Amino acid sequence: MEEEKRLVKGRTNLEGSEAKLELTVDEVVEEYVGSLGFSQLVHVLLVSLAWIFDAHSTLVTIFTDAQPPAWRCKNGLCQGNSNSSSSTGSVCGLVPGTWEWIGGHTSSIIAEWNLVCDRRFLAAVPASVYFLGSLIGSGIYGHLSDTWLGRKRTVQVSCILTSITAFATSLSPNIWTYAFFRFTNGFARSGIGICCLVLTTESVGSKWRGQVGQYGFFFFTVGFLTLPLVAYPTRTCWRSLYKVLSFLPLAYSVLLLPLVSESPRWLLIRGRSKEALQVLDRFARLNGKQKLPSNLSLTNPSGSSNVTPCSTSEGGETSPNNRENLWTTKWAAIRMVTVMLAGFGVGFVYYGVQLNVENLNFNLYVSVALNALMEIPAVVIGTFLLGFTNRRLLLSVSSYIAAVSSILCTFFSHKGGTSKVQNNHGGSWGQLIIEAIGFMGASTTFDILYIYCVELFPTNVRNFAVSMLRQAIMLGASVAPLLVVLGRLSPSLSFLVFGGFAISSGVLSIWLPETRNAPLYETLKQQEEEEKHNWVSHNDCALELGK
Repeated sequence: MEEEKRLVKGRTNLEGSEAKLELTVDEVVEEYVGSLGFSQLVHVLLVSLAWIFDAHSTLVTIFTDAQPPAWRCKNGLCQGNSNSSSSTGSVCGLVPGTWEWIGGHTSSIIAEWNLVCDRRFLAAVPASVYFLGSLIGSGIYGHLSDTWLGRKRTVQVSCILTSITAFATSLSPNIWTYAFFRFTNGFARSGIGICCLVLTTESVGSKWRGQVGQYGFFFFTVGFLTLPLVAYPTRTCWRSLYKVLSFLPLAYSVLLLPLVSESPRWLLIRGRSKEALQVLDRFARLNGKQKLPSNLSLTNPSGSSNVTPCSTSEGGETSPNNRENLWTTKWAAIRMVTVMLAGFGVGFVYYGVQLNVENLNFNLYVSVALNALMEIPAVVIGTFLLGFTNRRLLLSVSSYIAAVSSILCTFFSHKGGTSKVQNNHGGSWGQLIIEAIGFMGASTTFDILYIYCVELFPTNVRNFAVSMLRQAIMLGASVAPLLVVLGRLSPSLSFLVFGGFAISSGVLSIWLPETRNAPLYETLKQQEEEEKHNWVSHNDCALELGK
């Protein structure tokens, strides 16, 4: 036990006349840098800004792919139609060229490429392939950021590619080219969220990990809120909206991202301990702390006690054991599959509800703003509760809230009537309120699941694990647009399906361990040994109390 205490608090080894102090990254942060100081707040702020562009890329189709609200006859050519202007009548029986959309044929892709009647399901293709692109990109970005590219450079590459593909999307000549560029845009942006989340949480102490992770989701909400402000001036041309949004991530990656430091944990597991110490020393000095001790070295993350410290090898670095594989480690593979199954349901519900906003009986721009505002209570509540509530409990309860609200919406859809044409207002407010509560529950679940995943896996596979979760979420999201289209024919069915998947995500959390106030481990081997030791100690204490 004494040896274990020395490993936790730091140990000194004599090399000649100088005593060397060996600590873990967590210990250096807590004892010398500060759990959350000014430097880390600035670091978190700069990194989290990238979430704004993630929101823009994901939710822009709410406006660009929306069906225009009204059409009109051209010079009285619609013979046999009693109305010269309609927001509810069908154009399917009219001769092409005898009618036009009131907002102009460039207001959305549906208006420009006539994606109505027998072509209406084509409108769901771009949104679905966008999430499929995100699914594929998440795995690739996760591997790159855990290996040779790192967290910071992965965010930079992702932002630049997001800018390029968004601009290319604005030049699409037809629906199939548009769908292809939406796929590439989804692939490009998938590196933003996963790396920003890990890069922010790996720079602070364990006490603040949950709250800091929530800050990123707050900036996603900012992106959601600002999207209507950008979309409204460009409402007559969907291409202009893409062009405006394409410049923002490029400017960020060139002007602000160079000011961000790489994760010291990633630098350490890659054998670059000297650079890791430099990052920690910079954080400490900006926090008003003293310079790190010159004899300080970082504990080798392999957990082996018979190896030399990372900083004692040539050049101050050594190659750590980074050959561990998540899928060949049984406990980690089972945990990853459980997280991914829960993530599929969360992504399906969270993104499905957002994309369904165009079917609400309100002004589209106001509806999107209101939905974005619903995310703020979710972030605030999640941030507050993460400080003292178990992750597993919070995840399951928020999932059940989303499920119950979705199921209750089925009663409002029946009560309000089955025809949207006949019922423009009846039951809308009640359904909107219930849906708002459900969306807040889904948003809270979405945010907490990411934080939970960060804490469930060690540094050498953490980004990969988060990327696998993101893949599962994107797979669920890719199915959601099809259900949204189907929900126009049967609203109650879509709400029931959303509720069922939300319940399944909450139930799956039962098989995950609690991580509140647990340390961030560096390797799979270290985490397995420590968790096994903690489990044995917990059982021994329980036996002692039983006596």
